[in-house]
Amino acid sequence: MSKTKEKAIKGFKAVKFMREVRDQISIEIKDMNFNELKKYYEERRVKLATK
Repeated sequence: MSKTKEKAIKGFKAVKFMREVRDQISIEIKDMNFNELKKYYEERRVKLATK
């Protein structure tokens, strides 16, 4: 068995996941101004980097 198949998550659909994340971000940022968006993305980047 290849390493890719060993690490694959059964039932994971990348495109579906990407669309869900994109839609969630759109909802969260829809009414933000530039400074709020900047802060949002800075906090999100730090959050993702610490995982």
